[in-house]
Amino acid sequence: MSLKTTTPHHHFVIYKPYGYLSQFINNGPKQGKKKLLGALYDFPKGVMAVGRLDEKSEGLLFITTDGKVSNLINSSQFEKEYYALVDGAISEDALQKMRNGVEIGFNGKKYLTKPCKVTLLDAEPNLPPRKKKIRDARHGPVSWVSITLTEGKFRQVRKMTSAVGFPTLRLVRIRVGNVYINTMKSGEVIPLKTAPLEIL
Repeated sequence: MSLKTTTPHHHFVIYKPYGYLSQFINNGPKQGKKKLLGALYDFPKGVMAVGRLDEKSEGLLFITTDGKVSNLINSSQFEKEYYALVDGAISEDALQKMRNGVEIGFNGKKYLTKPCKVTLLDAEPNLPPRKKKIRDARHGPVSWVSITLTEGKFRQVRKMTSAVGFPTLRLVRIRVGNVYINTMKSGEVIPLKTAPLEIL
């Protein structure tokens, strides 16, 4: 898929680290001295994060100056895959419930998530270490699961795993469309030569 444009735009793919907000401007005193994406790279003016990750989540994030690109990537056309470390030895019943759709809170109302792909990972994935310590299997069982969505409600994956009784301890987006984080390091920024839609 290609996107025609009459003005030059800038596009980047980054590995958003834990503890950063998916924004470039501090929106008020409540945010205090929160870490913003602008600290990672000298981005041009007018950039925006596509499909924001919350402060405690990590992984693949597109940055662009093109609103049309942002809207299309955020649409249901492209899958978003996450690896979630959850608290406990997750059951097949819990995995199936998430596959079918679970009820979560969204904008003060109840929302039934759409059917999605959920699998249990056989081993811990090879991800960059996180600076903030995570509770590991020495303090009780944990599980890694892959969750692939075509929607993206606020904190959806975390709400889904909590809804089936297995709270998320670490969350990393590893793929959007056919673009993976692969061996990217936490905080790494890669400028793209073409619009993201041409590689998705």
